[in-house]
Amino acid sequence: MADRAQEGLYSRQLYVLGDGSRRLSAAAVLVSGLRGTGAQAAAALVLAGTGRVVLHDRGQASVADRAQQFLLRESDIGQNRAEASRRALAELNPHVTVVAYTGELSEAFLTSFQQSPFTAQAHVVVLTESPLEEQIRIGNFCHAQGICFIVADAKGLAGQLFCDFGEHFIVNDPAEGEPICAAVKHISKGNPGIVTCTGMEGSRGHLFSDGDLVTFSGVEGMTELNGQEPVPVQVMDAFRLKIGDTRSFSPYRCRGLVSQVRLPQVHSYKPLSQALAEPKIQVGNPEDLSRSLSLHAAFQALHAFHEEQGRLPRPRVLADAKRVLELARSLAVQPGPLDEDVVQAFASVSAGDLCPVAAVVGAMAAQEALKAITRKFLPLDQWLYFDALECLAVEGVTQLTEEDCVPRGSRYDGQIAVFGAAFQELLGRQKYLVVGAGAIGCELLKNFAMMGLAAGPEGDLTVTDMDTVALSNLHRQLLYRSADISKPKSVVAAAAVRRMNPDVRVTAHQNQVGPATEMLYGDDFFRHLDGVASALDTLEARAYLESCCFRYLTPLLDSGTEGPRGNMLAMVPHLTKLLGPAAAPEDDTFPLCTLRYFPQTIQHTLQWARDEFEGLFQLPAEHVNRFMEDPAFPEQLPTGKAVEVLEQVQRSLQERPRDWRDCVRWARRHWQSCYHDAITQLLHTFPLEHDTHLEYIMAAAHLFAQSHKIPPCSDRASASTVLRSVVLPPFVPQEGFQIHLSEEQEEVSADDERLEELTRDLVQQRQDLIGSEEAQVPLMEPIHFEKDNDIHIDFITAASNLRAESYSIPPTNRLMSKRIIARIVPAIITTTAAVAGLACLEVYKLVWGCRDLSCYRNSNFSLSDCLLLRFQPLPASVYWYCGREWSCWDRLEMRAVSADGQEMTVQNVLDWMQKTHGWTVTMLLHGFTVLYDSGEKEGIRALMKKQRLSATVENAGKPQQWVLKLEYVCEEEDAETEATRPPLMCFLH
Repeated sequence: MADRAQEGLYSRQLYVLGDGSRRLSAAAVLVSGLRGTGAQAAAALVLAGTGRVVLHDRGQASVADRAQQFLLRESDIGQNRAEASRRALAELNPHVTVVAYTGELSEAFLTSFQQSPFTAQAHVVVLTESPLEEQIRIGNFCHAQGICFIVADAKGLAGQLFCDFGEHFIVNDPAEGEPICAAVKHISKGNPGIVTCTGMEGSRGHLFSDGDLVTFSGVEGMTELNGQEPVPVQVMDAFRLKIGDTRSFSPYRCRGLVSQVRLPQVHSYKPLSQALAEPKIQVGNPEDLSRSLSLHAAFQALHAFHEEQGRLPRPRVLADAKRVLELARSLAVQPGPLDEDVVQAFASVSAGDLCPVAAVVGAMAAQEALKAITRKFLPLDQWLYFDALECLAVEGVTQLTEEDCVPRGSRYDGQIAVFGAAFQELLGRQKYLVVGAGAIGCELLKNFAMMGLAAGPEGDLTVTDMDTVALSNLHRQLLYRSADISKPKSVVAAAAVRRMNPDVRVTAHQNQVGPATEMLYGDDFFRHLDGVASALDTLEARAYLESCCFRYLTPLLDSGTEGPRGNMLAMVPHLTKLLGPAAAPEDDTFPLCTLRYFPQTIQHTLQWARDEFEGLFQLPAEHVNRFMEDPAFPEQLPTGKAVEVLEQVQRSLQERPRDWRDCVRWARRHWQSCYHDAITQLLHTFPLEHDTHLEYIMAAAHLFAQSHKIPPCSDRASASTVLRSVVLPPFVPQEGFQIHLSEEQEEVSADDERLEELTRDLVQQRQDLIGSEEAQVPLMEPIHFEKDNDIHIDFITAASNLRAESYSIPPTNRLMSKRIIARIVPAIITTTAAVAGLACLEVYKLVWGCRDLSCYRNSNFSLSDCLLLRFQPLPASVYWYCGREWSCWDRLEMRAVSADGQEMTVQNVLDWMQKTHGWTVTMLLHGFTVLYDSGEKEGIRALMKKQRLSATVENAGKPQQWVLKLEYVCEEEDAETEATRPPLMCFLH
């Protein structure tokens, strides 16, 4: 994955898996069983870029498979599942070899798989849908041969995951993210030495923990620390660390970086045959161990039942569930009692196939396979059990009978086995909004298609996203292919949903859900929705969507991921607490003097390079084009700013290149100015005690040419020839030169004479250019920074690293530069698939109309250490107002239209509040608009009272609203203790 194209495709995943990603292309994984779980695991491995994925299945695709197997189309029914899946998976990633195998999993085949040339670095076997006897046989072979072995199984509402990576498995990097770094500020001489440091963002403290191993680099003065073997640290506080004896070292002068060192770890695993009887089960909470042990026995009992009966237990057949329980009692290995309710509940729906459960289990299995290949993160040790059996406690589900759950010959039979046929009709009638069609949105839509959400005559599924498909989306956004690049995401995603399930009534929008689109997503839209699924990536958009769902009492499922971590929150009207504002990201701005003259970290030099990009290739072109269009526009600016802008226009016109060679010469001169002359001047002004880079020249020349509409050239030899001819005068530092250390000092003083002179000269130049046949309109092309544009990142990286070199700051590579400057959130397909599966489990409860808080679950998980926590949401918060208790969901509802259809006035509202609640309103507001204020003069109060309620909306030019949310203040409230009030909702129709 080292080349530029691969980096562009997998960049977000590279930030998750690190250097281990480079092992993927030389690895092979065998996935046996291509129903729901296997399909999810295989798709994730293909999207991640695994070199060779071998699909194994000896069965034929059936209609019922399409409840969870999203790779199959209707025309694939009756064909071998592996062959049919291979065709679909091959389209996902052309860089991956996908092979189908339909024979027996014999030792001869597994040996040939192990000896494949593709498996020079790693080979993994993943079994799904396999009988226990086959699992044990293949598990023993893999353990003996050093093949990493995974079992992943989903049955009904429960899943099972097992890993055996051999007796000597080395984890190269067990933790998430990049190793911790901090900027050194001082190091004392002593025993121990005290290191004072700050986080890489500048003012924040370090993130080290006691016992962390660290190395030092770039330290001036106490150079003995540079390149030393890793030493342990002891944390004193947020800014200080203790290290070893520094008494014999030279005195510290300045600079330096302290970096965490992660040492490889060795782990040992038991084979499946032994781990069945001596299970090591990973749980999020110690109290979950008993439940997991019961499921451990239940899965073994299910295998025994299948071997005995030749089938799985029939849905809701008590005799079959009791037989599984009897078998579990004989197999139970836990020290405590068997949870018989869990075993029977599991058995009663074990014949079911649910896409959300398969998504969770398959995604986790794929992540474990990636751990085996990349040696990144700690593998599962060794068992994990997952269940959503709380779904069976939902009112309606508890009353289902065998007849309700018998197969209908439908694609949804696997779902009907759990929730019944009538529920399937309910699913088909749902009206849902999916906001965002990125990675999570794609997985949600895929699951909805499999579930049959909105697949009935009355159903409606709306997906909206403003974005278009980009190359970097393809490794984790399941519904897109390379042919879709630059197409609207929502349109492509909706078409993919129709291919998966032609019955789903899906509509694509290309809008943002926000204040600007209230005319589209307002009262009429939201009041018809049954639920909203959020897949947004900004806090502002999430907060707005939550406010809409609160306003219209619409259930909201909010999902988010960062690298291997994910979370899913359910907001259910009148039941759960409101989601509330997420913690806002800390301000990452830096002082001007730090960026311009005294950078201390690579973050500083990258931000400087980003500002340089805008100042060279965007703003000058915008100002030139605007001046050519309207030479009078500087008159709208303060004199000092107008002079600055016009000097920039003048400089741009004087520097206009004639050809590519002029662009190279300009880039060389600019290099000299930035990385030689400016540094020399700085050292002259602030004395300290203490080869032309072709990458920069090429990127800067390319961008300069593009901004002046000259075809760029990528020929380095040609550029080198031009560079050899460039002669620059020696630089002489200026005496008395002022270096501005703040934005206030930098403000240009007003100079009316200079402004007049510039305006006169530039107006003449403009006339000459307009009369020229060669001039193009607009004259220049502003270049806006794009994080996925290679040339842009090349310039930023080269500019930042050249500046870092000048200040003895350790440089960084282009991939890390891209992440920092573009604030890219690491992402991987496994995390998004898992979080979407967890969200869709809550959809089942919402469709049932569940009013029992104990049935709902929020989720937090980390696939890096295989930790999954599902917990009951907090109940709706309560508060006191005017002598009674209110829920956060409570509101006052007033029909603000009289019997004859006339809209009520503010006076009617005041009267209604007095009559209905006995409250005297002293102030009434709609947003920031005051509708009534008892403190105003009598004449003004009279005018306020006569005003129609909707007049404020009309006066503000907002779209018509049928529901107005009003706030108020009453005489009866205690101003000191009562700050929260139930909103007043006025219905205007």
